[in-house]
Amino acid sequence: MNRFSRSWALIKASARVLAADKELLVFPILSSIATLIVTLTFAVPLLLSGGLSSVSQNRFPAIYYLVLFLFYIVQYFVIFFANTALVGAATIRLKGGDPTVGDGFRIAFSHFGPILGYSVIAATVGMLLRMVSERSRGLGRILISLIGFAWNVATFLVVPILAVEGIGPIQAIQRSVALLKKTWGEQIIGNFGVGVIFGLIIFGLILISLPIFYLLITAKLIMGVVALVVILVLLFILIGLVQSALNGIYTAAIYQFAVDERTVFFDESMIRDAFVERR
Repeated sequence: MNRFSRSWALIKASARVLAADKELLVFPILSSIATLIVTLTFAVPLLLSGGLSSVSQNRFPAIYYLVLFLFYIVQYFVIFFANTALVGAATIRLKGGDPTVGDGFRIAFSHFGPILGYSVIAATVGMLLRMVSERSRGLGRILISLIGFAWNVATFLVVPILAVEGIGPIQAIQRSVALLKKTWGEQIIGNFGVGVIFGLIIFGLILISLPIFYLLITAKLIMGVVALVVILVLLFILIGLVQSALNGIYTAAIYQFAVDERTVFFDESMIRDAFVERR
């Protein structure tokens, strides 16, 4: 099975889970809204205080890094909390149960402390990488990007581990690395494939809309242009929400197989092929 076919098969398998529990979309919706609120909460005071002028002049005062670090913590917490709720609910479905939105939030709230601890760790790593990247050039930035990629791979299963095993954030990171190495190696393909498929969908929508835009502009139908823009924005938002939900379901399925638990929604070879064995 080539990468494209495997990615499409993974999307269809994840979509069957999402079709069985459409309410799983609630979690990425709430996460997006909360993320926007957090961003505005930090950005507006910084803008009104003139703090962004220093940043635009490549001057980074200590208060900038302090505010940015706090922003990272809150933002990561919102994302991880919603993802834990999503993965927790998806895990119930993968085990044959019938989860509700309340079940997902119950799981997330029961692991509030570890999620907050992991948010602080992730924020610290993100902050350090950003600080080094801002002072690096060329190969230095490439190296920082590789380190960031390695961190994402190492922590790929942290959220389902937090949702299911109830251990601390540091132990969850260690457990994530151990599970990835234990079975299929370290290079993940499947999740990127999901992104490629949705990227192609968005690209296709743009290609289709371009001649329509041209015709509407030529005919001077301004309201038609506005309507088409609104439709495209709504479609892009919907695509992003579905992709986020499918990624959470896929991560939950990867964890299920990593701990030797089977599910009727995913074929074992499909999940195993999502990893490339390290030579």
